[in-house]
This record gives sequence, C-alpha cells and structure tokens, in this order.
Amino acid sequence: MGSLAGGGLLLGVSFQCTSSKGQEENFAPNVYLSISPENTVTIIAHRSEMGQGIRTSLPMIVADEMGADWTQVKIVQAEGDEAKYGNQNTDGSFSVRMFYEPMRKAGATARHLLIKAASQEWGVEASTCTAENGNVSHAESGKTLSFGELAHAAQQLPLPDQDSLELKDFSAYKLVGKDTPIIDLKDFVTGKAVFGADVNLPGMKIAVIQRTPVVGATLTSYKAEAALAVPGVQQVVKINGSGNPPGLTKPLEGLAVIADHTWAAIKGREALDITWDLGDNAAYDSKVQLESMKQSTLEEGMVRREKGDFNQAKQGASQVIERTYEAPFYAHGTIEPPAAIARFTDGKMEVWAPTQHPQWARDTVAEVCGLSVENVRVNVTLLGGGFGRKSKPDYVVEAALLALETGIPIRVQWTREDDLHHDYFHSHSVQRIRATLDASKKLTGWNHHTVFPAIGATSDANELHPSDGELGLGCIDYPYEVPNIRIETHPSKAHTRIGWMRSVSNIHHAFATCAMMDEIAETIGKDPVQFSLDMLADDKHLDFAGEIKGDFGNYGESLEDFPWETARLKHVIKKVAQESGWGKPLPEGRVMGFAVHKSFLTYVACVVELERDDAGKITIPLVHYAVDCGIAVNTDRIRSQFEGGAIFGTSIANTSAITLKDGMVEQNNFDSYQLVRMPQSPKKINVHIIESSIKPTGIGEPPVPPLAPALANAYYKLSGKRVYALPFSLE
Repeated sequence: MGSLAGGGLLLGVSFQCTSSKGQEENFAPNVYLSISPENTVTIIAHRSEMGQGIRTSLPMIVADEMGADWTQVKIVQAEGDEAKYGNQNTDGSFSVRMFYEPMRKAGATARHLLIKAASQEWGVEASTCTAENGNVSHAESGKTLSFGELAHAAQQLPLPDQDSLELKDFSAYKLVGKDTPIIDLKDFVTGKAVFGADVNLPGMKIAVIQRTPVVGATLTSYKAEAALAVPGVQQVVKINGSGNPPGLTKPLEGLAVIADHTWAAIKGREALDITWDLGDNAAYDSKVQLESMKQSTLEEGMVRREKGDFNQAKQGASQVIERTYEAPFYAHGTIEPPAAIARFTDGKMEVWAPTQHPQWARDTVAEVCGLSVENVRVNVTLLGGGFGRKSKPDYVVEAALLALETGIPIRVQWTREDDLHHDYFHSHSVQRIRATLDASKKLTGWNHHTVFPAIGATSDANELHPSDGELGLGCIDYPYEVPNIRIETHPSKAHTRIGWMRSVSNIHHAFATCAMMDEIAETIGKDPVQFSLDMLADDKHLDFAGEIKGDFGNYGESLEDFPWETARLKHVIKKVAQESGWGKPLPEGRVMGFAVHKSFLTYVACVVELERDDAGKITIPLVHYAVDCGIAVNTDRIRSQFEGGAIFGTSIANTSAITLKDGMVEQNNFDSYQLVRMPQSPKKINVHIIESSIKPTGIGEPPVPPLAPALANAYYKLSGKRVYALPFSLE
C-alpha cells in the first residue's frame, strides 16, 4: 500500500516527484496522478474500497478527463494522510459528490500540460491538438505522441490556473456515465484481493480480546494461567478501556490473548478467568427501554419543527389517524469482521487496516500511543463491507496498543461473536405519528414524535435528544404540503455504543413516514402514488425556513448548491410507477407496495412486488427503483449499490434485530442475528437511473430507506395486516 513518490500538497496543487539519481522522473502534475515514461498512468485512490467501487469510479473520472487509455491505468491505494489527500473519510455517501469536480480538474490539468508539451514540440496551436487513448494527436499533420513520450516535457511546464481549466462536456466522456467494471473484480473472484486479515508480517502474532460484556464495565481481577497453558499462547495483555460513556474512538476494556495462530488465541481466551465490575449498565434491558420510549411519545416533547398550529388542526379535525412505529437495534453485520495489524519499530507505528476513515484512525493511534501523527502510518486494505462500522478506529487502536506493549507485530482479529456483541449499533427507536383530516378528507396536520438514543450519547452521556443532523435524515425534512406540522423529540439514554449504519436514522424515519402516508392514502380513498404526487403540490425548492428549530444540515451541503427540489422527487415517483406498471392488473396472489424517500441528496422511489403461492409461501419476485443521483458517474456501480441496498433493506425489514438484557447483547452469530438468505431475497431488482447533468449525489445509502416501507405496504395489501414494528415476518 503506498502513494506516489514525493511530498504532497492539497488536492489540485502540484508537487514534484523525486527519483533516484540517473532515473527519469514521472510526470506528476498533482497529488492524484503521475505518468511514467513507459506510458503508465498511475492514479491514486484516496478513498476506501468496500465493494462500492470507489477505487474505480474516482480514478476513472481523472482518466476520462485527461484522455488516458484505461487499459494503461494503474490504481494505487493511498495511505491515510490529510495533508496530501484532503478528507479521506469514506462515509456518508459523499465521495463522488465531494470529489467529482476535483478529479475532473486533476485530469484536465494533466491533459492541458500534455497538449501544451505536444504543441510546442510540433510548433502548432494547442487548440488544434487532442488527447485521447493515452496519446496527443494533431489531426492536420497526423502526428501523435504518447503521454509517456510527453511526460518529461510536460513536467517542465507551469501549471495552468485551476479556475480557468477547460473541462470536457459530459457527452465527450467514454467512461463516465457508462458501465465500467470495477478494477478489483478479477482479484475478488480469484482470491488475490487483500483484505485486513490477509496481511501477514514476519514474526506477527495473533490477538483475540475478551472485552467487557457490558459497556462501561471494568476488569477487577483475572487469572491467566490456564490461558497461558494453551499451546501456542504467548502472552496475556490488559487493555484499559474508555469507560462510560465509551466514546467513538477508544477500545473497550479487556484482556488480549496473544498467540502464534488464531485458534490458539481463541482457545486461550476461553480459558481466561475474569472478574468484572459490570457498572451502571448491568441492569439494562432494551425491551424495557423500548416500552419506556413508547410511553414518552404520549407526552409533549421538544419541538424541532413547527409550521402552523397542529393543535388547532387536531381540534377541528373530522378524523385523527394515530400510529406508533418501532424499530430495533441493528448491527452492521459486515461479512468481514474487524481486523487490524500494527507494527512498532524505531519509534514509528505502521498499521494495516480495512478502515473507512484512515485519518481518524491515524490521529487516534497517535493520541493513544503518545506518538506524533508524523510517526504513524495507516495503510488501507480492502474492506469486506463497512456500512459505517469500520469508520470507527477502536479495533485499529487495539492492534496499535498491543504492538506498542509487546514490541512485536500484532494482528487483532475479531470473531463474529465479538462483532455482534461490541458493535456501534444503529439505535432502536419509537415514533408516534398523528395525522389530521378535515371534513373533505384533506390532510391538514402532521405531528411526528421520534425518540431514540442519539449517536452523540456514545461520547456525551448528557446528550439525550437526537441531534439536528439525525433529525435531518428523513424527519424534520418532511416534504409534503401540509398546513400544520409539528415534529417533536423525547429524551432517551444510551446504554450501549451507538453509531451510524448505512443511511443512519433515515432507516426508521422513512419506515414510519412512508408507511403512514400509505395508510392515509387508503383512508382518504386515494392511490398512494397519486397521493404522494398531490401532496408535493407545486414544484418548488424547500428550505424549511422559519420552521426548523435548529440546523437543517442538508448533508453538509448548502441549499444553493444542492437544493431540495420537489420536482425531482415527483420525477422518480412517476418513473417507478411507469416502469413497474403500477396500477395495472396483477395476477392473483401478487401485489405491489410503494415508498419514496430522499436521502444523501438523492431522490429514490421504490416499488416492491410480493407474491403468495398456492401453499401460502410469500416471496419477493421483483423490486423496482427509480433514482435521481445527478450525473451517473458509473452506472454499473449504481445498479450494484441499489441491488445490494435492496438486500440490506430486506434484512432490516424481515430478519435482523439486536436486543440487550442485563446490559449484554443476546445474539451471538448469524443464527440468531439473521441476515436475509437467498430464498428470502428479492429475485430481481430493476434500477432505473434518471439521466441528468446536475452535480452527482450519494449512492451507497439511498437504496436502503424506502425498501422496508415499500415491503411493509405491499405486505398489507397481501395480508390485510399493517406493519408497525420491524422486523416483521413474511411467513
């Protein structure tokens, strides 16, 4: 794992590559790419690859803009280094939207210099030259030079002004906007891909850790003799925990068993004799808290958005629909459990890890180990799934602490049981929604109560209400034209580690909102698709000005750059209705459910088909998505992300739930925390991408939120039973 040679500056700024004396240096016009004299274009992938294809999508923007030959492009994974690469946090579905323009400029810079070098060589105007397929050509004279042949001359030229760079028109791209296979595909299918646990260092030992069974517990005493007697076990080392609250960066307290191989480490851990002080969370029961949260929604809460007067609408209503929705804790369940490797030599720490956030890992390792950041290097391996879990650096810090303590290379390996017991869980939640209808069955009022332990409570025990950011994920940004809106939150305490999971609080907010809208549509006698279109009313840009009692957030982007456009939401609704054949007669035993939701600046509508056979078995034969994500950079990856998102969402809806009793997680492995299996998964997933020239937006997370409510709405049509709690069974 490495980067380009030489020192780097921030994105888009030139740096000089160094080389051995007597060797010709590479042409490196910016931190993201270099060109060798042999005509190899090396592009840095500075984001983490976890199956979403970002190691392909960002480099191909650079390659397409510069006119490189994709078959001669080499991708190199960047180390974690903010000074060189800017933000490397691969989270929040913002890699493409954040770096689309910088990557275009990186490629355009190279193209400008290569063309300039060629035009000077030939004595022609630069405007008469073109760069394509790794060559610069002059059509009139028929002359052609490869990028490699031009690299040295281009290196001597001054950089162009970044603000005046001429970027290609979208129609000129050969890779962007098309199906481009991921560069890692062959390594994935042939077993050559290097994930975290695949890294082996000379003299490396394996560590598994017995972590505190309850968050905030402390180790009072232990006996290690039996563990040390296991063949292959070398040491037992205590790891001091972060306490309570546990925070988002530090490890839990525990004992590490270090051995020659994984099996010995696991058997040694089983032989440990540990006494714990289980602390304040020892009596925690998630089911009891869920009931308490449910009761709290019957009271007045903290108002987070208010428009009009809901109480007045309620008093004048001819009908009030009131429903309460529940969702459980969820674990990320990445197929690759966390693992990290660390080596400490000569005062420097080097780490290899499947991390989504190498810079956070680097900074935390430096802090905990008492090192300067310059003396910590984080190499990023491939990730076998992330979903937000692997942005937290706790498992990386464990490896670094053990390497520092022992002086030998250490791989910390989590088991599946470790992964489920000690995750940063997606929080369980309760939502109570009241909708008021007037005498003409018009929706006049919307009152949404939401309560769930906040992510911030993992670091601050006094944070009892969801943050503005969490509420901006599908709650306070309720887009429909209702004259009276009141949105309230209620306090709840975190008794375990809470973190972000794929689409975060959009999961439960979309479930409640979309299920409720479907029920309202039925109550007033309207088709749910038409009802959503009607309730969006006239095309407009939403800013919720004067209504939200805090910061809307808009996923960290300005509403000027990324406006909330109801026309785009309508477009995906109409598209999914058209493509799915919504409203057309279906065979006996077959139904459709609909949901629509905007998240991570992307507009998504979803239709799920359910089918019940003669034996009563229910399956999901088809899912339709319509997605408006702005410029579709890599259509192959967009479809792949939505296909995976549909399966992820089906797990959330039907099979997965974490519960805690006596402060401990009750599920141990995939037998008790079930991911959806192939027979339960959608049989076919059609993804309809809206053509657009607008700035690209998120892809990884937007498929998830509308799936569960669309599935629940379809299930109601098939069974006559409304779904108010996740997960629910189709059996």
